[in-house]
Amino acid sequence: MKLTARIFVTAALLALTLGSATGCNKLKARDQLTKGVQAFKAANFEEAVNHFQTAIALDPNYEDAKLYLATAYASQVVPNLDTPENLKVAQNAIDGFQHVLSTDPNNLTALKQIASIDRNIKKFDEAKEYEKKVIVAAPNDAEANYTIGVVDWIQSYKNAQTILAADGIAADDGNGNPKKSKGACAKMQAANTELVNEGLQYLQKAVDINPTYDDAMQYLNLTYRRKADIECGDDAARKADLAKADEWSQKAMGARKQNELEKEKKNSGGVTMN
Repeated sequence: MKLTARIFVTAALLALTLGSATGCNKLKARDQLTKGVQAFKAANFEEAVNHFQTAIALDPNYEDAKLYLATAYASQVVPNLDTPENLKVAQNAIDGFQHVLSTDPNNLTALKQIASIDRNIKKFDEAKEYEKKVIVAAPNDAEANYTIGVVDWIQSYKNAQTILAADGIAADDGNGNPKKSKGACAKMQAANTELVNEGLQYLQKAVDINPTYDDAMQYLNLTYRRKADIECGDDAARKADLAKADEWSQKAMGARKQNELEKEKKNSGGVTMN
């Protein structure tokens, strides 16, 4: 056999061997993914992580396995727990979803998961930024608008509690706290005006998209009560805010009843009994 022919045959055999090995690894990777999904559904998240990692090791371009791995990490994040271990798991999940976004910037699953993880580890500003990216990708996502409003309320409520405590007021009265000092009111304006305005904007958008969004209506009620806090020296404006708060509270109760009736109709196949 000539040397050139021998080289050609050897190269062909090597390519066939590598192709078979690659194909075999892909099959093994898919088997690992299946096992990982089964473990995930059974809430065995650590086992699921191991299977997904093995799948990726077998097939480094297996994007589905990478998304599942990030999701498995995210499922292990304990909300409001600041331990190094919990924060490391959270970062592993974020890194995984960031990888997904590097090739698919508008992947809604990845965007929403990162926002959720950031909320769970109290990175509220980052969480809002990712919810805003969700809205860019899906303008009619009522939940993303609602979530921004909720986070704004959480931040403004914490600010109010801190300022009131320093002013000698033990508890928020929910009516604009008219007994607080002028100094405390000025601090509350500085801390909460932007949060309140943004919260009202996004919560209203959530209701515009979903007119029976009772949770969004309830947070409009709560956010108007935060707005009442910052009407320094303007009692008429404070009372107007409280009136809006009460109005949204009533709307929330009405929407909730409507939603419950719709749910009952759906569960009964649309047939109602008098």
